[in-house]
Amino acid sequence: MLTIQNIGFNIVFLALLALTSCKQTNVDGVIIGNTLYENQDYSANKRLCGIIKRTLDKDQSVLIQLTEFWCGTADGCYDLGYILTQIIHKMGEQEFIKLTNGLTKNQKNDISGLIVVGLEYGDNNHDNKIDDATIDNTFPNLQKALSD
Repeated sequence: MLTIQNIGFNIVFLALLALTSCKQTNVDGVIIGNTLYENQDYSANKRLCGIIKRTLDKDQSVLIQLTEFWCGTADGCYDLGYILTQIIHKMGEQEFIKLTNGLTKNQKNDISGLIVVGLEYGDNNHDNKIDDATIDNTFPNLQKALSD
């Protein structure tokens, strides 16, 4: 027999199920890798999606938040690096370089490290795919800007 308590429990359960199933794996064409996605709760996913959108809108302060985003295990951090490489491809290397102007050496090192793992482990299927995808041959101007 259904009781008010059972109905209330079912409503709460369905609401939680709906919230957790509404996580995004793609933000404006930027793919969030499985490991990072699967280890996020709804609020972390929503925060990451906002960070991706605002970075694509060229918000430098959010770029720093992206580099500091908790990615969990190594695979999750590879996924975060892949997100960054996708953003660079979408925005263009020169526009991304403008975002890095004025960042500290540590912030530039964090960005560089994420790009390295993003290129190495990400599925970089884009128009200008390079078989040996390293930061030096994929984003040579950005590499120079990050190392200055």
